[in-house]
Formats: sequence, C-alpha cells, structure tokens
Amino acid sequence: MKRISILIFSFFNVLIFTSSCADFFEQESENVVYSDKDHLSNWSDSVYSVMGILGKMQVIADRTILLGEVRGDLVSLTNTASADLRELASFTADDDNVYNQPRDYYAIINNCNYFIAHADTALKNNRNEYIFMKEYAAVKAFRAWTYLQLVLNYGSVPFITQPILTKEESELNYPRYELAQICQYFIDDLASLPARYDTEIPGYGDNVRSNDSRLFFFPLNILRGDLYLWLGSTMGKEAGRPYFEKAAQSYYKYINERNTNSYYATGVNDRVMWRAGTTSWVTPSDLYMSQFMLESYTPQSELITMIPGDSIRAEGNYSELRNLFNSREENNYQVSIVPSKYIQQLSEAQVNCVITNSANTVTYAPTNLTDHKTGDLRLWSVWNEGWMNDDILGRVEMQYIYKHSTRNVHICRRTMVYLRLAEALNLAGQPLLAFKILERGVNNEVIAQEVYQYLSPADSTWVAQNINFNEIVYPVLEAPMLVQGGQANTMGIHTRGSGFSPMNDFYKIDYQVQSPYYLNEADSTMVLDEALYAKIKERQQEQVDSLLLNENALECMFEGTRYYDLMRFAMRSTDPGRFLTEHVNQRGGAGTSAGVDLNNRQNWYLRWGKGKIGY
Repeated sequence: MKRISILIFSFFNVLIFTSSCADFFEQESENVVYSDKDHLSNWSDSVYSVMGILGKMQVIADRTILLGEVRGDLVSLTNTASADLRELASFTADDDNVYNQPRDYYAIINNCNYFIAHADTALKNNRNEYIFMKEYAAVKAFRAWTYLQLVLNYGSVPFITQPILTKEESELNYPRYELAQICQYFIDDLASLPARYDTEIPGYGDNVRSNDSRLFFFPLNILRGDLYLWLGSTMGKEAGRPYFEKAAQSYYKYINERNTNSYYATGVNDRVMWRAGTTSWVTPSDLYMSQFMLESYTPQSELITMIPGDSIRAEGNYSELRNLFNSREENNYQVSIVPSKYIQQLSEAQVNCVITNSANTVTYAPTNLTDHKTGDLRLWSVWNEGWMNDDILGRVEMQYIYKHSTRNVHICRRTMVYLRLAEALNLAGQPLLAFKILERGVNNEVIAQEVYQYLSPADSTWVAQNINFNEIVYPVLEAPMLVQGGQANTMGIHTRGSGFSPMNDFYKIDYQVQSPYYLNEADSTMVLDEALYAKIKERQQEQVDSLLLNENALECMFEGTRYYDLMRFAMRSTDPGRFLTEHVNQRGGAGTSAGVDLNNRQNWYLRWGKGKIGY
C-alpha cells in the first residue's frame, strides 16, 4: 500500500483571516497513511487506517499531559528539567521547542480528513452491516478531539477539513478558527452521526499489543459535553447557559448508556481514607491507586480512553512521562516534575471526616501529620518520596507519581466525566445537584430527599426531564456501609480522599442553612420565596464553583487537565487575565509569584511560525 510524502515549502505571508499550511507538512512526514483514493474498500484497510491514525496520536500523547500540567499551578520543575519544559512553564516556548510542533496535530487531522473523505460509508457486508461506520464515527471523534487540543493550545488555528495531498493544496490559504468556531463546527459535525455510534465503537479485540482496543477511542457524548462546555465558557455564565445545559445532558447520556445493563456509577472502591475509629493515625486504608491504574475494560472500570505507548524506546513512540515524574534507572533517578507547594497546601487544607466504629458520630483527622497525610489523602496515595544509597552517588532522593507508572498515556476516566457533569450542572442553574455529586453521590432517594424539596418547580422539572437520576436506584454509600461494608456503588467524589463528606460539618453549602420555602399558614402549603430562592442559588453557584475548582485539582492532579480547567474557569470570571495569572503564580504556594503575567489573553497560548498558528 503506497504511502504519500508531503514536501516542505517556504514560509508565506499570513493573511488576516487565512493561513497557508505548507509549513505543517514536512518532507518524509508520511502525513497520509494511504495515497490510493479507492483503497478503503474492505475492513482490513479500515483497520490499518485507524491504527495508522492511532500511531500518529502517540506522537502527541506526552504533550497532551505536559501542556495541560506544566503551565498550571499543581506542579513545579526541578533543576533537572529541560529547557523546553522550562519554556513551557514560563510561557516563553518558541518555534524550536520540542513541545511546540503543530505539524504533529495536522498529521493526525490530515489522516482523519483523508479517511472521512474516502471511506465508503454505504458499503455493507454479507450480513447487511455497514463496514465502515464504526470506524468513520471513531475517526470523526479523533479529528474533533485533536482540533480541540490544537485550538486550546494555540488559540487561533488554520482550519482544514479536506485532505492535503499536493503541493498546491498545501499552499492554499485556509480560514483561521478560534475556540468557539471549532466547538460549533464539531458539535454540528458529530450531530450528523447515527445515535447508535454513541455507544458502538470499533472492535479489534482485547489484546492489541497487550491492550484492550476499546480504550483507544473517544466516546462521542463525552466529546460533545466538552465541546458544549467550552463553547458556553467562551460566552460567559449567562449567555452560555443553554450550552451548559447541553453539556450536562451529553455527560449524563454517556453515564447512562456506558453499560448495557447497569448504571456507570462512581464506584466506592476508588477511595483512600482513615480506618473507622482510627486513633493512631499511622497508615490510611488505600483503595484509590489500586483501581486508578487498571487498564482493563469492565462495566465499572475507571479508565475510559488512553493513547497506547510503545514498550521500548526503539519502537519509536515511547512515553517519557515515567522518566519525567518518577525516579528510574533510565533517568539516573532524577525527576523533572514535582508536586507544587500549592497542591500540598490545598490538600492539607481539607478537613478529613472520619467515622467512628459505631458509625453514629464523627471525628476529624488531626493536622500536622507527616508524609502528606494531613487533609485529603489522595496526594499521599499518588505521591511517594524516599531515598536510596548508591555506591557512587551516595544518598539519592527518590520520587514516584503512580499516575505515571505505565507506558500508556491516560486521557479520560470516569471521575473526570462526573466532575465535568457537576461543572456543567452548576452553570446550568443546578448547583445543589452538582454539589450532591461531590458530597454524597446521587440516586433516586438522594434526589427525592435532598434535592427536589429545595428546588423551584421549574428547576425540578428540568432535572426530571434532562438529568433523570431519579431512575437510578443503586445504593449510595452511607456511614454504616463505610464501617461494616455493603453493596453501595456510588459515593461523593470528595469522599474519595477527605473522609465521609455527608457528615462533614466543614463541607456544606447554603441550602443546608436556609430553605427558600415557607409555610403559608392560611392553607398549610409550602410557598416558594422567589427572591430568596434566586439569592440562595446564586450563592450556591459561587460556592460550588469554588469547590469544583479545588476538587478538579485534588482528584485530577498530574493528569494534564489543570491548565485547561484554569482557562475554562478564567473565561467565565469577571477578570479572566487576573484570574489565570493569580492561579498560575501560586505554584510556589499561596502568596507567591512565578512572575507570569497572563493579563494579555494572547499570552495564554503557544504561537509558531511568525503567526502561521496562534496569535
């Protein structure tokens, strides 16, 4: 099967709204896996094409994590870190930076464009089944995800939806799209796919180089949720509300349809906590990391999507994340990335609620514990420090970040989806339901007893019609189950690291203080005070917004999402530049400054090629 090479051409002047893309396609880059325009005529060709796209995604796998983490507030760099990483962290990466290579994204996009243009989606096999549709939908998802990564990192990007196969095509001027345009285009693009492919994905087996291939793909409803969430964020809290509603609907649809016969619950085994009745405060009971790193596909597996990596460096797409985060022989035990002072302070600031053996009362874990055991325990669970004696080097300090202990790069997991659902719900005007996802977990009883009675009729109707958790009857984790064990499969996300949050007096929002309903003594009915309701809900949204920003850090630290979370929250703030600057500058701890000024919005992004991409 013939491959095609695209030659590199000289720089061209940039037009105001268009860009030439010749520089994104370099000599011998094999930007398109096939050159024969009629090659997509059987299933094996389709598999080869999809695997070719996955191979090109391996090139940007590490970058996906590093661009989203090094520029945030949860990590700091050591003296061992490369100049390229330091430039990322200081927002000064130039064209020579190894992590600033937009042509790698366009190689993926060009292959996706080629597949989409040439796959015969009407072709059927002898069982009257469409041959290419699963792959077609998967490739459309690859393209949408890649464009989203590209525009989040560059802000303004040349937009191309047809394959570039010739010199002349590469030299054409293409329109420039920004985030809102990218989101709207792919919302519409993915809407054209039949609903069955929301859940049906290509089936290549559970042993593709020792990986389950079902973990290679991006679920369409999660992508839709992300696109709606970002699109709404570009418009602000008020104008973006219709899109936040659609984001919440999309995330919920994925959760509701993930499994054929059971609800995709948050799970209760993915937690780290002090044992009931603990008084010695020595070793927490840790179930968090044991579930987190499993690379299997089961009805309740945490991992949803990953980019597979090669097992040895010689194979070409070997992930360096293990060497950047962990002390290994390959890196002479010298790490480049460490947890920031800020994430340590944030973790220690959480109040850990510990249930007594009787499960009737609580106590709170003490402060000033060693080994990062104060407050939320997830940092302790994922970060291990130690030392070893080397015959030559003497005492060598060691670090392990267990989230990066595999050759594969994890992109999306179950708890991320719940956190984004909670974010979308809060912005859609449902802060109480969002809070319950963090505090207790949700099922039909929680909704009936702890949510509906505090909502207006209009808000109750919206929840019942759009986020119908009322149909979910699986048990939520309660205090007796926590002590004695039980069949619960749902818990609040904050409970994963900070103890039993429903009984934590330090983890509350305003509804638990004042109800917006009052008793009409004339006919003994409950009446909604509309003005008080609006006031309470506005305050709830502010509180939940703050809790969500912290929970995203505590739960998803080091996973490559933090800078993007900060960007999204900044877009919705009254002063985006100040918000982002203050958060990024607190890497060294509260009250410190890394010297980064992001008040100029264009400085949020990378740029390359003297304006060919970026601002």
